[in-house]
Amino acid sequence: MSLTSRKKSFQEQWKTYREEIEEALDRALPKTSCRQEKVIEAMRYSLLGGGKRIRAILVLEFARLGGISMRQAMPVACALEMIHAYSLIHDDLPCMDDDALRRGKPSCHIQFGEATALLAGDGLLTCAFETAAQAADELPAANVLAVEKRLSACAGYLGMIGGQVIDLESEGQPIDLETLEQMYRLKTGALLEASCVSGCLLAGQEEKIATAENYARFLGLAFQIVDDILDVTGDPSLLGKPVGSDEANHKNTFVTLLGLEKAQEIAKSYTEKALRQLEMLGAAESFLTDLTEALLNRLQ
Repeated sequence: MSLTSRKKSFQEQWKTYREEIEEALDRALPKTSCRQEKVIEAMRYSLLGGGKRIRAILVLEFARLGGISMRQAMPVACALEMIHAYSLIHDDLPCMDDDALRRGKPSCHIQFGEATALLAGDGLLTCAFETAAQAADELPAANVLAVEKRLSACAGYLGMIGGQVIDLESEGQPIDLETLEQMYRLKTGALLEASCVSGCLLAGQEEKIATAENYARFLGLAFQIVDDILDVTGDPSLLGKPVGSDEANHKNTFVTLLGLEKAQEIAKSYTEKALRQLEMLGAAESFLTDLTEALLNRLQ
Protein backbone atom coordinates (compact mmCIF):
# COMPACT_ATOMS: atom_id res chain seq x y z
CA MET A 1 0.00 0.00 0.00
CA SER A 2 1.36 3.42 -0.96
CA LEU A 3 1.82 6.11 1.68
CA THR A 4 -1.03 8.13 0.19
CA SER A 5 -3.36 5.12 0.19
CA ARG A 6 -2.39 4.26 3.74
CA LYS A 7 -3.12 7.80 4.95
CA LYS A 8 -6.48 7.73 3.19
CA SER A 9 -7.30 4.36 4.72
CA PHE A 10 -6.35 5.66 8.17
CA GLN A 11 -8.54 8.76 7.84
CA GLU A 12 -11.47 6.65 6.67
CA GLN A 13 -11.05 4.25 9.60
CA TRP A 14 -10.82 7.12 12.08
CA LYS A 15 -13.99 8.63 10.61
CA THR A 16 -15.77 5.28 10.90
CA TYR A 17 -14.65 4.88 14.50
CA ARG A 18 -15.88 8.35 15.42
CA GLU A 19 -19.26 7.79 13.78
CA GLU A 20 -19.74 4.46 15.58
CA ILE A 21 -18.70 6.00 18.90
CA GLU A 22 -21.02 9.01 18.49
CA GLU A 23 -23.96 6.72 17.81
CA ALA A 24 -23.10 4.55 20.80
CA LEU A 25 -22.81 7.58 23.10
CA ASP A 26 -26.16 8.88 21.90
CA ARG A 27 -27.75 5.51 22.77
CA ALA A 28 -25.94 5.30 26.10
CA LEU A 29 -27.30 8.67 27.25
CA PRO A 30 -30.66 9.18 25.51
CA LYS A 31 -32.88 12.23 25.76
CA THR A 32 -35.44 11.79 28.52
CA SER A 33 -38.47 13.84 29.52
CA CYS A 34 -38.38 14.06 33.30
CA ARG A 35 -37.69 16.48 36.12
CA GLN A 36 -33.98 15.86 35.64
CA GLU A 37 -34.20 16.85 31.98
CA LYS A 38 -31.98 19.92 32.33
CA VAL A 39 -29.00 18.05 33.73
CA ILE A 40 -29.39 15.31 31.11
CA GLU A 41 -29.38 17.99 28.42
CA ALA A 42 -26.20 19.45 29.90
CA MET A 43 -24.58 16.00 30.05
CA ARG A 44 -25.45 15.33 26.40
CA TYR A 45 -24.28 18.81 25.39
CA SER A 46 -20.78 18.09 26.67
CA LEU A 47 -20.63 14.38 25.87
CA LEU A 48 -21.83 14.74 22.28
CA GLY A 49 -20.01 18.00 21.61
CA GLY A 50 -17.45 16.48 19.27
CA GLY A 51 -13.82 15.67 19.90
CA LYS A 52 -11.23 13.24 18.59
CA ARG A 53 -12.61 10.26 20.59
CA ILE A 54 -9.04 9.08 21.15
CA ARG A 55 -9.76 7.35 24.45
CA ALA A 56 -12.67 5.35 23.08
CA ILE A 57 -10.66 4.43 19.99
CA LEU A 58 -7.78 3.19 22.13
CA VAL A 59 -10.15 0.94 24.07
CA LEU A 60 -11.52 -0.50 20.84
CA GLU A 61 -8.11 -0.95 19.23
CA PHE A 62 -6.45 -2.63 22.20
CA ALA A 63 -9.49 -4.86 22.66
CA ARG A 64 -9.36 -5.73 18.95
CA LEU A 65 -5.73 -6.84 19.35
CA GLY A 66 -7.06 -9.41 21.83
CA GLY A 67 -9.90 -10.60 19.60
CA ILE A 68 -12.70 -8.56 21.21
CA SER A 69 -15.20 -7.04 18.80
CA MET A 70 -16.13 -3.36 18.63
CA ARG A 71 -19.63 -4.16 19.84
CA GLN A 72 -18.35 -6.04 22.88
CA ALA A 73 -15.86 -3.33 23.86
CA MET A 74 -18.07 -0.32 23.10
CA PRO A 75 -19.61 0.04 26.60
CA VAL A 76 -16.13 0.56 28.04
CA ALA A 77 -15.18 2.88 25.18
CA CYS A 78 -18.25 4.99 25.95
CA ALA A 79 -17.36 5.00 29.65
CA LEU A 80 -13.94 6.50 28.92
CA GLU A 81 -15.52 9.28 26.87
CA MET A 82 -17.97 10.00 29.69
CA ILE A 83 -15.16 10.32 32.20
CA HIS A 84 -13.22 12.55 29.81
CA ALA A 85 -16.27 14.76 29.20
CA TYR A 86 -16.87 15.10 32.94
CA SER A 87 -13.25 16.16 33.46
CA LEU A 88 -13.55 18.85 30.78
CA ILE A 89 -16.74 20.26 32.30
CA HIS A 90 -15.04 20.58 35.67
CA ASP A 91 -11.80 21.91 34.17
CA ASP A 92 -13.71 24.77 32.56
CA LEU A 93 -15.45 25.86 35.76
CA PRO A 94 -14.60 29.29 37.21
CA CYS A 95 -12.96 27.67 40.24
CA MET A 96 -10.61 25.72 37.97
CA ASP A 97 -9.37 26.98 34.57
CA ASP A 98 -12.32 29.36 34.07
CA ASP A 99 -12.66 28.75 30.32
CA ALA A 100 -15.69 30.14 28.51
CA LEU A 101 -15.19 28.13 25.30
CA ARG A 102 -14.86 24.42 24.61
CA ARG A 103 -14.48 23.19 21.02
CA GLY A 104 -15.76 26.47 19.66
CA LYS A 105 -18.94 26.44 21.76
CA PRO A 106 -19.83 27.94 25.15
CA SER A 107 -18.52 25.80 27.98
CA CYS A 108 -21.12 23.80 29.87
CA HIS A 109 -21.29 26.26 32.79
CA ILE A 110 -21.75 29.17 30.41
CA GLN A 111 -24.56 27.37 28.59
CA PHE A 112 -26.39 25.89 31.59
CA GLY A 113 -25.12 27.65 34.69
CA GLU A 114 -22.40 26.65 37.13
CA ALA A 115 -24.51 24.46 39.41
CA THR A 116 -26.00 22.43 36.56
CA ALA A 117 -22.57 22.04 34.96
CA LEU A 118 -21.14 20.72 38.21
CA LEU A 119 -23.94 18.17 38.49
CA ALA A 120 -23.62 17.26 34.79
CA GLY A 121 -19.99 16.37 35.40
CA ASP A 122 -20.92 14.30 38.43
CA GLY A 123 -23.65 12.61 36.41
CA LEU A 124 -21.29 11.67 33.60
CA LEU A 125 -18.74 10.22 36.01
CA THR A 126 -21.26 7.94 37.70
CA CYS A 127 -22.92 7.05 34.41
CA ALA A 128 -19.53 5.93 33.09
CA PHE A 129 -19.29 3.05 35.55
CA GLU A 130 -22.89 2.00 34.96
CA THR A 131 -22.18 1.98 31.21
CA ALA A 132 -18.91 0.05 31.49
CA ALA A 133 -20.65 -2.64 33.53
CA GLN A 134 -22.83 -3.45 30.52
CA ALA A 135 -19.83 -5.10 28.90
CA ALA A 136 -20.44 -8.01 31.30
CA ASP A 137 -23.52 -8.92 29.25
CA GLU A 138 -21.18 -10.62 26.76
CA LEU A 139 -17.73 -10.75 28.33
CA PRO A 140 -16.49 -12.46 31.52
CA ALA A 141 -17.61 -10.52 34.59
CA ALA A 142 -14.14 -10.86 36.13
CA ASN A 143 -12.61 -9.08 33.14
CA VAL A 144 -15.12 -6.24 33.35
CA LEU A 145 -14.59 -5.91 37.11
CA ALA A 146 -10.85 -5.56 36.45
CA VAL A 147 -11.65 -2.79 34.00
CA GLU A 148 -13.84 -0.98 36.52
CA LYS A 149 -11.05 -1.13 39.11
CA ARG A 150 -8.52 0.30 36.65
CA LEU A 151 -10.91 3.06 35.60
CA SER A 152 -11.47 4.02 39.24
CA ALA A 153 -7.75 4.20 39.94
CA CYS A 154 -6.85 6.15 36.81
CA ALA A 155 -9.68 8.66 37.20
CA GLY A 156 -9.18 9.12 40.95
CA TYR A 157 -7.03 11.11 43.34
CA LEU A 158 -3.89 9.13 42.48
CA GLY A 159 -4.60 9.50 38.77
CA MET A 160 -6.31 12.22 36.76
CA ILE A 161 -7.60 14.18 39.77
CA GLY A 162 -4.14 14.06 41.32
CA GLY A 163 -2.70 15.59 38.17
CA GLN A 164 -5.28 18.38 38.31
CA VAL A 165 -4.33 19.08 41.93
CA ILE A 166 -0.66 19.44 40.97
CA ASP A 167 -1.69 21.73 38.11
CA LEU A 168 -3.72 24.02 40.36
CA GLU A 169 -1.05 24.16 43.04
CA SER A 170 1.63 24.95 40.45
CA GLU A 171 -0.04 27.98 38.88
CA GLY A 172 2.26 30.97 39.16
CA GLN A 173 4.86 28.83 40.98
CA PRO A 174 8.17 27.69 39.49
CA ILE A 175 8.34 23.90 39.14
CA ASP A 176 10.96 21.55 37.74
CA LEU A 177 10.64 19.31 34.71
CA GLU A 178 10.13 16.19 36.83
CA THR A 179 7.06 17.70 38.50
CA LEU A 180 5.69 18.85 35.16
CA GLU A 181 6.07 15.36 33.69
CA GLN A 182 4.36 13.82 36.70
CA MET A 183 1.48 16.26 36.32
CA TYR A 184 1.09 15.36 32.63
CA ARG A 185 1.35 11.61 33.29
CA LEU A 186 -1.55 11.92 35.71
CA LYS A 187 -3.73 14.69 34.31
CA THR A 188 -3.61 13.50 30.68
CA GLY A 189 -1.85 10.16 30.66
CA ALA A 190 -3.92 8.38 33.31
CA LEU A 191 -7.09 8.19 31.21
CA LEU A 192 -5.09 7.16 28.15
CA GLU A 193 -3.56 4.41 30.28
CA ALA A 194 -7.02 3.34 31.42
CA SER A 195 -8.14 3.18 27.79
CA CYS A 196 -5.28 1.01 26.56
CA VAL A 197 -5.18 -1.26 29.60
CA SER A 198 -8.97 -1.69 29.58
CA GLY A 199 -8.76 -3.15 26.09
CA CYS A 200 -6.18 -5.66 27.31
CA LEU A 201 -8.23 -6.53 30.39
CA LEU A 202 -11.40 -7.12 28.39
CA ALA A 203 -9.46 -9.65 26.33
CA GLY A 204 -7.89 -11.23 29.40
CA GLN A 205 -4.40 -10.39 28.13
CA GLU A 206 -2.65 -9.36 31.32
CA GLU A 207 0.73 -10.09 29.73
CA LYS A 208 0.30 -7.04 27.48
CA ILE A 209 -0.59 -4.59 30.23
CA ALA A 210 2.93 -3.35 31.01
CA THR A 211 3.62 -2.55 27.36
CA ALA A 212 0.21 -0.91 27.00
CA GLU A 213 0.96 1.23 30.07
CA ASN A 214 4.29 2.33 28.61
CA TYR A 215 2.66 3.18 25.29
CA ALA A 216 -0.02 5.24 27.01
CA ARG A 217 2.51 7.07 29.16
CA PHE A 218 4.63 8.12 26.18
CA LEU A 219 1.57 8.96 24.09
CA GLY A 220 0.11 11.06 26.90
CA LEU A 221 3.29 13.07 27.39
CA ALA A 222 3.63 13.70 23.65
CA PHE A 223 -0.05 14.64 23.40
CA GLN A 224 0.11 17.17 26.24
CA ILE A 225 3.35 18.73 24.98
CA VAL A 226 1.73 19.22 21.57
CA ASP A 227 -1.15 20.92 23.40
CA ASP A 228 1.42 23.25 24.97
CA ILE A 229 2.86 23.99 21.54
CA LEU A 230 -0.54 24.63 19.98
CA ASP A 231 -1.37 27.10 22.73
CA VAL A 232 1.46 29.20 21.27
CA THR A 233 1.36 28.37 17.56
CA GLY A 234 -2.19 27.12 16.97
CA ASP A 235 -5.05 28.61 14.98
CA PRO A 236 -7.92 29.61 17.33
CA SER A 237 -10.47 28.78 14.61
CA LEU A 238 -9.18 25.19 14.51
CA LEU A 239 -8.63 24.82 18.25
CA GLY A 240 -12.07 26.17 19.13
CA LYS A 241 -10.59 28.33 21.90
CA PRO A 242 -8.20 31.26 22.23
CA VAL A 243 -4.44 30.68 22.15
CA GLY A 244 -2.01 32.10 24.68
CA SER A 245 -4.10 31.10 27.70
CA ASP A 246 -1.24 29.14 29.31
CA GLU A 247 0.96 32.23 29.48
CA ALA A 248 -1.94 34.45 30.54
CA ASN A 249 -2.81 32.05 33.38
CA HIS A 250 0.85 31.63 34.39
CA LYS A 251 0.74 27.91 33.59
CA ASN A 252 3.86 25.78 33.68
CA THR A 253 4.31 24.01 30.33
CA PHE A 254 7.12 22.45 28.34
CA VAL A 255 7.17 25.58 26.19
CA THR A 256 7.48 27.97 29.13
CA LEU A 257 10.14 25.82 30.77
CA LEU A 258 12.20 24.76 27.74
CA GLY A 259 11.16 26.87 24.79
CA LEU A 260 9.24 26.00 21.65
CA GLU A 261 11.98 24.21 19.71
CA LYS A 262 13.01 21.96 22.60
CA ALA A 263 9.38 21.15 23.37
CA GLN A 264 8.89 20.03 19.76
CA GLU A 265 11.97 17.79 20.00
CA ILE A 266 10.73 16.15 23.19
CA ALA A 267 7.23 15.57 21.79
CA LYS A 268 8.78 13.81 18.80
CA SER A 269 11.01 11.74 21.09
CA TYR A 270 8.07 10.55 23.20
CA THR A 271 6.13 9.70 20.03
CA GLU A 272 9.03 7.54 18.84
CA LYS A 273 9.08 5.77 22.21
CA ALA A 274 5.34 5.13 21.95
CA LEU A 275 5.79 3.68 18.47
CA ARG A 276 8.43 1.26 19.78
CA GLN A 277 5.92 -0.05 22.32
CA LEU A 278 3.48 -0.73 19.47
CA GLU A 279 6.18 -2.75 17.73
CA MET A 280 6.49 -4.86 20.89
CA LEU A 281 2.73 -5.43 20.76
CA GLY A 282 2.91 -6.56 17.14
CA ALA A 283 1.06 -3.44 16.00
CA ALA A 284 3.73 -1.81 13.85
CA GLU A 285 2.41 -0.13 10.68
CA SER A 286 -1.13 -0.40 12.01
CA PHE A 287 -3.98 2.01 12.63
CA LEU A 288 -2.48 2.67 16.07
CA THR A 289 0.84 3.61 14.46
CA ASP A 290 -0.87 6.10 12.15
CA LEU A 291 -2.95 7.48 15.03
CA THR A 292 0.15 8.04 17.17
CA GLU A 293 1.91 9.91 14.39
CA ALA A 294 -1.23 11.93 13.54
CA LEU A 295 -1.54 13.12 17.14
CA LEU A 296 2.04 14.44 17.02
CA ASN A 297 1.39 16.38 13.81
CA ARG A 298 -2.13 17.58 14.59
CA LEU A 299 -3.23 21.21 14.27
CA GLN A 300 -6.03 21.07 16.86
